[in-house]
Amino acid sequence: MIREAGETIATLVKGFTVTFRTMLRKTVTENYPEEPVHFQARYRGIHVLHRDENGLEKCVGCFLCAAACPARCIYIEAAENTQAQRISAGERYASVYNIDYSRCIFCGYCVEACPTDAITHGHGFELATSNINALIYRKEKLLEKGPSTT
Repeated sequence: MIREAGETIATLVKGFTVTFRTMLRKTVTENYPEEPVHFQARYRGIHVLHRDENGLEKCVGCFLCAAACPARCIYIEAAENTQAQRISAGERYASVYNIDYSRCIFCGYCVEACPTDAITHGHGFELATSNINALIYRKEKLLEKGPSTT
């Protein structure tokens, strides 16, 4: 009984030590939106679909990212590349690539599953909206800009 009381007091002291140490630290204020937000390198933000060095899309429509997604928020439709119109370096490309951010949990499984490194997490974080349909990001919005053709 006395030992349990001693352990309880020791645990409380340890917990309050952490609390008081944190309370005495200098507060950090982010001046968003006047100043840019400072992200850690490992931050998982809005996804980015990448292009290769020739400006072609890296996504080959293999569906591995959609299969790995536990939230089932990725929807893909694949189409065949032709000699006249080449979209990706592979035989196929993703003609439709949608991510529903109302369901996405930013777990990173899609990034790990991608064999061509076509999808990564970016540093975008502004997803607030009053229209749930605006949270479905289509390929055009996710795809990084290609080399300029001017």
